[in-house]
Amino acid sequence: MPNAAMTEKTDVVLIGAGIMSATLGALLRQLQPEWTISMFERLDAAAAESSDPWNNAGTGHSALCELNYSPQNADGSVDVTKAIDINERFQVSRQFWAYGVENGILGDPSRFINPIPHVSFVHGADDVQYLRKRYEALSGHPLFEGMEYVDSPEEFARRLPLMARGRDYSDPVALNWTDAGTDIDFGSLTKELLAYLGTSGADIAFGHEVRNLTKQADGSWLVKVENLRTGRARTLNAKFVFVGAGGGALHLLQKSGIKEISGFAGFPVSGQFLRCTNPELIAQHEAKVYGKAAVGAPPMSVPHLDTRVINGEAGLLFGPYAGWTPKFLKDGSNADLFKSIRPGNLAPMLGVGLTELSLVKYLVSELLKSQAGKVYTMEEFIPRAEGRDWELITAGQRVQIIRRKGAGGVLELGTAVIAAEDGSIAGLLGASPGASTCVTAMLDVLQRCFPTEYAGWAPKLQNMVPSLGVKLSDNKALFGEVWDWTSKTLNLTSARHAGVAPTS
Repeated sequence: MPNAAMTEKTDVVLIGAGIMSATLGALLRQLQPEWTISMFERLDAAAAESSDPWNNAGTGHSALCELNYSPQNADGSVDVTKAIDINERFQVSRQFWAYGVENGILGDPSRFINPIPHVSFVHGADDVQYLRKRYEALSGHPLFEGMEYVDSPEEFARRLPLMARGRDYSDPVALNWTDAGTDIDFGSLTKELLAYLGTSGADIAFGHEVRNLTKQADGSWLVKVENLRTGRARTLNAKFVFVGAGGGALHLLQKSGIKEISGFAGFPVSGQFLRCTNPELIAQHEAKVYGKAAVGAPPMSVPHLDTRVINGEAGLLFGPYAGWTPKFLKDGSNADLFKSIRPGNLAPMLGVGLTELSLVKYLVSELLKSQAGKVYTMEEFIPRAEGRDWELITAGQRVQIIRRKGAGGVLELGTAVIAAEDGSIAGLLGASPGASTCVTAMLDVLQRCFPTEYAGWAPKLQNMVPSLGVKLSDNKALFGEVWDWTSKTLNLTSARHAGVAPTS
């Protein structure tokens, strides 16, 4: 037991300086400005793992272009349930960011969010038919009004000249086009939120790693932290702990000993992208274009040709190309996967190993693919792609959730909030759509971990997120109001968006 005189007291400990911890910290600072907040990040910079702009696709995941959110059923119909749900959650993030700009939490929105068309792209008769059905299922929905269907080669070439050059249109093509999607630099957004936290009194320590979490008899937590530069140890007593450590969250939640983490495991997947080095090519493409995963490949493999805006400059990525490493963080250890194995999650891990053979096959094929092979894959999008115009970069590490199911386990995409029954600790596991729905995820943490305070926070939260508790898909008038407000405040009014409610 550490000396009580040497134990620091704090109300909240946030572990990890990524978008999730930054969002939760900003929410809590607005709701309880008198609470003390301490944040610890093992690296020497904010947003240096999954929130770094080159470590993720930067798409405002709103299901406008991501086809894995609108799968085709066995009868040929298209299920848009998940697409609508994800779009709803992204609207919550937009509202909080607009509130942040208006209330001095965030600065110039163009530093972190910019309008960019979101486009779904397919080729081949069967997939063209699927995309037409997707358009018919979504375009009449309040959140997706204005979506266009394009199957004319001439219009395709006008909108996507880089993708059109050298294309053989005997293989039919089609697009679902939405003019006002967004590109988001989550690294810049995270840093702005942390700057607000720091200037409002939070203690933010970089180069500090949380080594252990120990529950106390009064429900609080002892948090043991090491300064990685000096070796100095710190011990804090915190009333609430949030583990927003990306791939490192599983290990820390396991160390906490909460029963809710039993049965969870992680499957690490690394990613690579080809980044364009030719300014002329970058200038010829201005859209986020998402295709379909290859037959038998997992949803995480969905190819996309992706315009990025980072530090005010346009860039262009193509990928992802999957890799594999046992690390749970890009800057992690090769022992990460093995250290995560527990008696409670061994059966789920083995079960997934037996049932996800298509994933194993896909990863092996990706690992064997040469640089020339990667460029060849890109020719589906850019028929005249040349390797000299692209460089290979390693993106962030993703840890997909493995959850117990029956006697075995299941591999899940998406994110999951894991919270102790008493609400004293919570953490986030998983990956995409992650960052784009960070506000919804952190509101879930607040509701589950602070049930008593949450009722009192409701008026303030309603001010931050006017649609709180309401499905915008069921309230067209409210959607029109919040859309107009967020578009104007975030400087996105120049773009037409699928989802703008009619004015009449």
